[in-house]
Amino acid sequence: MRWSAAALLVLALMGCSGGGDRPTAQPGAPATLPAPGTATLEPAKARSLQDVLAKVVAVPDSPSGSRGVTAAVVTDNWVWSGAAGADIRGTPLRPNTSIPVESITKTFVAAEILLLAQAKKLDLEAPLSTYVQHKLTANNATVRQHLSMTAGVQDFQSADYGELADAVAAAPSRHWTIDESLNYFTTAVKSPGGSPSFSNPSYALLAMLIEKVTGGPFAAALRRDLVAPAGLQHAAFQDGEKPQPPVVGDDNDSCGEPDGYVPCRAFASATAPYGGLAADAPTVARWGYQLYGGRVLPPGPTGELTKGTDYGLGTMLMARQFGLGTAYGHVGDGPDHSSLLVVIPEKRVSVALILADGGRNIGVPMAELTKALEPLLS
Repeated sequence: MRWSAAALLVLALMGCSGGGDRPTAQPGAPATLPAPGTATLEPAKARSLQDVLAKVVAVPDSPSGSRGVTAAVVTDNWVWSGAAGADIRGTPLRPNTSIPVESITKTFVAAEILLLAQAKKLDLEAPLSTYVQHKLTANNATVRQHLSMTAGVQDFQSADYGELADAVAAAPSRHWTIDESLNYFTTAVKSPGGSPSFSNPSYALLAMLIEKVTGGPFAAALRRDLVAPAGLQHAAFQDGEKPQPPVVGDDNDSCGEPDGYVPCRAFASATAPYGGLAADAPTVARWGYQLYGGRVLPPGPTGELTKGTDYGLGTMLMARQFGLGTAYGHVGDGPDHSSLLVVIPEKRVSVALILADGGRNIGVPMAELTKALEPLLS
């Protein structure tokens, strides 16, 4: 397996559109946006957006190309979604194809933690060890520091991922607990504080916190508190839920026959807290609009998401890299899929882009998509 989410985070922090200055401190999100639009963008106006997708699949082997792509845009006036190309099995993609969006899962985990803090069920400034006793919480990093990836808990190393992949591949249909996957973490924990450093284990610990506070599976809490209120129709937190069809084809040799999960239950459950979400592009775009538009969390917690210089709380701060205004969102990357959510609240627009290939420079087609969007938003 190839895991490059950490590399993508570095690219995002340095300018994931392929250029531009390093982000500076960002203001909090603006006041609550209007409800997302329901009208479909006129076909003649949507042609420029579909042309961007056609360009992606025209050069599938380029660093920013892909064999298949789906995308969606949500504004306060209209919505659009499109697709081009096919998955690795040759099945044509549709706008509503469920595809793993990997680290975009972290935006949901962060939002749930902030909701629980708002309800006084946990304290962001308390050490995570107050609630979750684990070897990775022994340095007394706070809940907020884990959210902001400044807890001193580094990411899994390549060897860790390799051993984990071998173990889950031995039984592709087995459910893995969060604690079982964390047993494969081998890097020494550092003192908390300092600059953000990509950490999947921190978000695994935060999922454990959600389960400790709510008394149930974290996927159930995310559905109850976030998915349902945001009106999301096509989101599944594996392996607590199976992706809704149509589902992208996968070709992971370790998984054997398809079992309804992507790529299979063992891999999906082992990475569930930080990368288990499977969704279609319209769902991801709607989620971004609702979240950063202040329609899921109260104004205070919404602003907390976007505080910082590089990484907020479960949120990448993208400055003006995509040309339309200050952007927030998250990148996701796995062995066979890349995804990017970009929300520009001042323009009342949310954009989701998903590629049927992993490790791609997805910021390039996203920049082309937002450029095509500009005349449609005026």
